[in-house]
Amino acid sequence: MALARLENRAARAHFLGRHALAQLPTDSGDGGSLLELIERLGFVQLDSINTVARAHDMILHARRTTYRPPQLKRLYETDRVLFEHWTHDAAMIPMAFYPHWHLRFQRDADLLRSRWASWRRDGFEEKFDTVLQHVRDHGPVTSSDLGQDEKKSSGGWWDWHPSKTALEYLWRSGALTVVGRDGFRKRYDLTERVIEEHLYPTMNPNAAATIDWLCNAALDRLAFASSGEIAAFWDTVTAAEAKDWVARELAGGRLERIVVLGADGRPKEAVARPGLVDSECPVAPGKMRVLSPFDPAFRDRKRTERLFGFHYRIEVFVPEAKRRYGYYVFPLLEGDRLVGRVDMKAFRECRELRVRALWPERGIKWGQGRLSRFEAALDRVRRFAGMDRTVFLNEWLREPI
Repeated sequence: MALARLENRAARAHFLGRHALAQLPTDSGDGGSLLELIERLGFVQLDSINTVARAHDMILHARRTTYRPPQLKRLYETDRVLFEHWTHDAAMIPMAFYPHWHLRFQRDADLLRSRWASWRRDGFEEKFDTVLQHVRDHGPVTSSDLGQDEKKSSGGWWDWHPSKTALEYLWRSGALTVVGRDGFRKRYDLTERVIEEHLYPTMNPNAAATIDWLCNAALDRLAFASSGEIAAFWDTVTAAEAKDWVARELAGGRLERIVVLGADGRPKEAVARPGLVDSECPVAPGKMRVLSPFDPAFRDRKRTERLFGFHYRIEVFVPEAKRRYGYYVFPLLEGDRLVGRVDMKAFRECRELRVRALWPERGIKWGQGRLSRFEAALDRVRRFAGMDRTVFLNEWLREPI
């Protein structure tokens, strides 16, 4: 029997709908609705680059135009309904998901102990007891509160002294919890003082139950996926575990195989909940949005290229002379299409949002109507970033590459 076929436009619509991008971004961004949004997304990635605004703030603002950064800070540091840990990178995660992170703590403990020992962080394991006792006696600490007399490693982002490495290891393995940030510097406290007891069992995690939850939760947010995409979503489940989970769910009739057409018309097999192909598609509004390069909907660059025909690679670590676009370029979403990318930066000393370049995507015309929607999207970002004016540099409208 031929597999049911999900047309490309329907695939984009379902996927955007799961990521809260198929509705107008005008809902309230306060209180419970913001937490519900983060639960819907699964996580919000953190990133220190502040070209216009931080990645986590851009992600939320793209979906809630009323969102402001203090709202996230309150949910995290005051209400304690979010915790910080890793998916594929550092992220804010709903506290309700915390029980499902014990497997991650365990796996990070095993992985990082061997990996970090080979990265010239010699001596960090010897600091575990000292660091834990210091936190127990003095309360939350940052890395600057410890290890002033310790020698740092040489160069790069791993320029850490042993106590800093110990702090990070104890956080990643679950003994410490990040309770807030001073600027972008983490503050750590004992997990037992932060996490409610019912979320932090002393027994070993039930790996089978956790894997089942993580795979189900990933597919709920992807709508359709390969087993590899399911494994990569939280980056805790292994490829083999996800493949076994898919096989069990197919055998139990809880999943079905379908064919999803890419932007180029090529088919790719995936799994989905039964009935997805025949279900009603959400209709994305025509409003244009500026997205963070770390938006969870487009974190998987290969999936983005397959579904939207949009090739994107961040060029932060590419030497300037070799960059194709720019240091930190923002994708532009209009309706259910990625229509271009913009290189811009907030110059806070003169309160200007400067647009260096806009590159339309090939095959998409940029007439006056689309330019007006682009300018409206920029104006929303400008106000969000606290800038007074938008300045377009010479020859900012480029030809597609």
